[in-house]
Parts: sequence; structure tokens; C-alpha cells
Amino acid sequence: MIPRYTRPEMASIWEPQTRFKIWFEIEAHAADALAELGTIPKEAAKTVWAKAKDATFDVARIDEIERETKHDVIAFLTHLAEIVGPEARFVHQGMTSSDVLDTCLNVQLTRAADLLLADLDKVLAALKKRALEHKMTPTIGRSHGIHAEPVTFGLKLAYAYAEFSRARERLIAARKEVATCAISGAVGTFAQIDPRVEQHVANAMGLVPEPISTQVIPRDRHAMYFSTLGVIASSVERFAVEIRHMQRTEVLEAEEFFSEGQKGSSAMPHKRNPVLSENLTGLSRMVRAYVTPALENVVLWHERDISHSSAERMMGPDATVTLDFALVRLAGLIDKLLVYPANMQKNLDRLGGLVHSQRVLLALTQKGASREDAYKLVQRNAMPVWRGEGDFLQLLKKDAEVKKYLTDAEIDEQFDLGYHFKHVDTIFKRVFGES
Repeated sequence: MIPRYTRPEMASIWEPQTRFKIWFEIEAHAADALAELGTIPKEAAKTVWAKAKDATFDVARIDEIERETKHDVIAFLTHLAEIVGPEARFVHQGMTSSDVLDTCLNVQLTRAADLLLADLDKVLAALKKRALEHKMTPTIGRSHGIHAEPVTFGLKLAYAYAEFSRARERLIAARKEVATCAISGAVGTFAQIDPRVEQHVANAMGLVPEPISTQVIPRDRHAMYFSTLGVIASSVERFAVEIRHMQRTEVLEAEEFFSEGQKGSSAMPHKRNPVLSENLTGLSRMVRAYVTPALENVVLWHERDISHSSAERMMGPDATVTLDFALVRLAGLIDKLLVYPANMQKNLDRLGGLVHSQRVLLALTQKGASREDAYKLVQRNAMPVWRGEGDFLQLLKKDAEVKKYLTDAEIDEQFDLGYHFKHVDTIFKRVFGES
């Protein structure tokens, strides 16, 4: 995490004080369950809560102990004993470090997912608002970067809305996938601790018990979670790249908002660069970079090793913090995006009507021409237009072979821009519903 791309609410989930607070809650809830089962004195469990519930844990002191013990959970438990006193001996009964570490990580990941879901809601709201605004704003659709057929700018935004709607559903599933708790002891057999303790802790922490764990919660769950973040990041970049293209000087169909006093270049005062979109491309790369280690973390030795641990200490905070920042930035970019319908129309008209070539092709086949002959007729009139040697409509009207099949009025009919948008309402209802 670096401050430049970090929002406080997400960062707070990963702060040491938060982590130690969650560790304490796991231990204290486990103590409650152990007390109810008669494994430890009820007064001991009450004392743990009374003395440490509102405590601010001394991070420096825990770090100091860890430098000697070389074990983070033992360092925390030692510091907790300094706060609680003699009753601390009843804490962590029958538990192993991974019970605390893995359950804590999953609490953090579910909290992070909740923030990311809220971020996605902002992106979706901005996309819907702008899509409805530009529902029928004509623009050119491109395939391979080349003019294809007309679309509307609203459809471009609707594509993104549908994509991020899918992203939201995937994140809900990923949150559920990772929201498990393991308090099963060494190698996961519950030999030293009753499974009812796990159930109690899971309920208290908003999780569900892991059906079967080894000494760790299975990492396929986390692989699913971080893979989902990676897919969302790719969706962020896909839209960012669209904006970057549209802002090119030669295109200029849309543009990032340029604020008063903003500077685009240290050397060229005229520059207005798509810096937000380019930034989103870079941030998306970083989120995706954590997918591979998440997948590799699935492969652990036997019942437990810690090869996953060092990776997760970085990927947990970095991936969620980075995606959180990116989604909020994307929502703002969409909300303030400058759209230039006149330039969209200018670009639509740039190829002298070639965007209607398929309609002419189909009209010829409807009038009796074979598809092969129709294609040749249309293409031979289209190629001069590519070279700047005429207008497509007029060339078609002068072509004697075309005129064998189509009258001037019938040719004109194929150049109706509105024809391409007759099903926009249907698409919008599919994406946004009846509203």
C-alpha cells in the first residue's frame, strides 16, 4: 500500500491495530465457548473481555516480542497476557496459530469485499446515469479499431454496466466463498478443541465454519477471491482503454474532465491527457499481478506450510486497496466525463457513408443478387471511397449493375442512420430493466 493510491476506509482494515483487534475477538469468543463447555472457568473468559475489550494494543511492544520469539501470534498472546494477567493462561486453549491467522484474514477479506461492492455500486450508478443520458447519441462502432457500423454512446456505457453487474455478482460469490472460519486445532482434527467452539466463533465473527480444514483454511477459496478481483480489474481497464482511445486528438469523442488549474504537461501547456484512464490501466495491472500467487498458494505441503503466508501479507492489503482506489476513480471519471456528440457525428460521416455497406449488401441479395455478386458490387464502390475518391451513395447510384437491382430511392433507404438503432430500447430493457 502506498498513500497515493490508498483510501482510508480500506486501509484501516489492514492496519496492525485492526488485525490485533480481530485476533483478540477470535480468542475472546473462543474463550466464551470454552467456558460454556466447562473447559475453562467462566470468570476467566469474563476477565479476558473486561480487561482487553477496549484496549489499544501496543504494536511496538508486540513487534519487540516478535523479534525475540520469531512468532507473531505468540508475540500477540504474550502482550495480551500483559494486559489480562493470570487468566490469560486460559486463552488459546487447544488452538493453533492458523486458527487465528486464517479466520482473521477471512474477516478482513469479507470486510474488504463489502467496501468493493459499495464501490461497484457507485460505478454502476454512474454508468446507468450516463447511459440513459446518451441512449440515442449516435457514434461509430469499431472492430479492429476500424469503423464498422453505427452504435450509440449509450450502448457503449450499457455494455460496461452489464459487465460490472456481472462483476458485482462474482464478488458476492467470492465473498461468500472466503467467509469461513477454522478453529480446528493442529492439523484440523479438533483433537484438542470442541467443534462447537468453531461454530460459536464463526457466528460471532459473521462467518461460517469451514467444513473441513487441515491446519489451514483451503486456499482455493482465496484463489477464487483474488481471481475475481483480477477479473474486475480487467473490466476497469477495458473501459479505461475505451476512454483513452476516444480522447485521442484524431478522435475526440469523449474526454476526461479537465479541472481549473490542471496541467497536462510540464513542457507543452496545451496538453489535456487521459491521465486518469492511463492510471487505471496501471492499477489494473497491479491487481491482476496478485492472481498468480493466489493460485500458487493453493498448493501447500501436507496439512500445512507457510509458503502462502508471506504472499498473503502483501496481496491481501495491496489488491483490495488498489482495486478500491481504482473503482472509486472510475466512478468519478464516468460521472464527469465530457462527451462530444458533434465529433461523434463527424467521425460517423468521415467515410462517406461506408458504414452502411452491409445494408446495401443485404438489399441487393433481397432483390435477387447472389451474396458473392452483391459483395463484389458493394466492395468495388467502397474501395474508392477509402482512397478519398468519391461518395459511397453517389457511386452506388452511378453503378449500372447496382441499378439493375435497386432504384435511387431504395439505395437512399439503406443510408438511414436510425435503422441501426431500432432495437436500442430492447437492449436497454435487457440491461437496465423496464425502468
